[in-house]
Amino acid sequence: MDYFVIIAILVFLSALFGYINVRFFKLPNTIGLMLITIVFTLGVFALSYFDDTLLNAEKYIITQIDFKSILLDVMLSFLLFAGALHTNFEQLKVQRGPILLFSTLGVLVSTFLVGTAVFYLLQIFGLEVKYIHCLLFGALISPTDPIAVLGILKKAGVPKKLETKIVGESLFNDGVGVVVFLTIYQFASPSTETITALDVVELFGVEVIGGIILGLLLGWVTYRLMKSIDDYDIEVIITLATVMVGTVIAQKLHLSAPLAMVTAGLVVGNDTLRDSSMSETTETYVDKFWELIDILLNTLLFVLIGMEMLVLTFNINYIIAGLFAIPIILLCRYISLVLPIRIFEKKLDFVPNTNVIMTWGGLRGGISIALALGLSEDMNRDLFLVITYVVVVFSIVVQGLTVGKLVKKLAK
Repeated sequence: MDYFVIIAILVFLSALFGYINVRFFKLPNTIGLMLITIVFTLGVFALSYFDDTLLNAEKYIITQIDFKSILLDVMLSFLLFAGALHTNFEQLKVQRGPILLFSTLGVLVSTFLVGTAVFYLLQIFGLEVKYIHCLLFGALISPTDPIAVLGILKKAGVPKKLETKIVGESLFNDGVGVVVFLTIYQFASPSTETITALDVVELFGVEVIGGIILGLLLGWVTYRLMKSIDDYDIEVIITLATVMVGTVIAQKLHLSAPLAMVTAGLVVGNDTLRDSSMSETTETYVDKFWELIDILLNTLLFVLIGMEMLVLTFNINYIIAGLFAIPIILLCRYISLVLPIRIFEKKLDFVPNTNVIMTWGGLRGGISIALALGLSEDMNRDLFLVITYVVVVFSIVVQGLTVGKLVKKLAK
């Protein structure tokens, strides 16, 4: 089975499950697609007791797909550029202070709190895990997922200034979270030589600051090219080239591709630059093209998340630990947001109960699963993958379905 056949099967399943959701269940696409895929996979498991042909076919598809590489190295750049392109730049500029603290200090504090709490939680279950490995889990589960957040908040009726905080945080904190994860991973890897504090600062600085500088450069070059012509076909292709070439450059230079794509998307999508570089026709085509890319990749991603059940180790202690980890992670997120909110709430007139809404609206998704899949066996990969999966499913399904009601009740 070659890659074209695998892609064709995934697109077919995405279209089928998407149709079923829109036709019968009418849930937000991210939630509906993942739920239907999980039910489908459970049905395949049940059918395998009589005939395992379908189960073996699904397992083969999953084993042929490097989920971590596909999401982090390819899909994420397209999704983040599309998300940033349609983000309100002026609101983002007003809210830049809290967004910066949420996506840096918030991620670091949450990583430490979650790692420490989960370390003691696992001891209660008799699961001996090194503290550094629990910090790795804290790093991979702390960033909120922009893909899940963007898809669900559009239908949740969140006030614009609060939506900007949540979306802005999620656009930036996944890049920061990946860098934090990679830094701790180097400490945790037994084959790594001694790492100094200077090495950590250098890695963090080069990845984060370098990624943002590259994004600014890519955005400026794209703007200049689009301003010099008036041909919507070519201008759409220029934006596509920006993402693809920019991602390759970031990977070659060991910079943060996610942060580069977010920054480039914000520059190109900036209303002031849009008006001077794009005609009305070009703007429509660029927006529609990236909306379609966003919807297609989102659909494929959440079908893949549902199918990733097949790589889990079904240990009852792992599942119970995952269920206990949910309130711990939510509490740690709440605590990590306290300081940034206290600093800016009066100056920027925050919506009432911002902390509670941001805690519940900070969804986890494919990025956490991708990072968990990147753990090695000696880092308790099977354990943390199950816990991550439990947290992600709860986050997308339960939090995703109720965040709209919570906003209506609290944001008054």
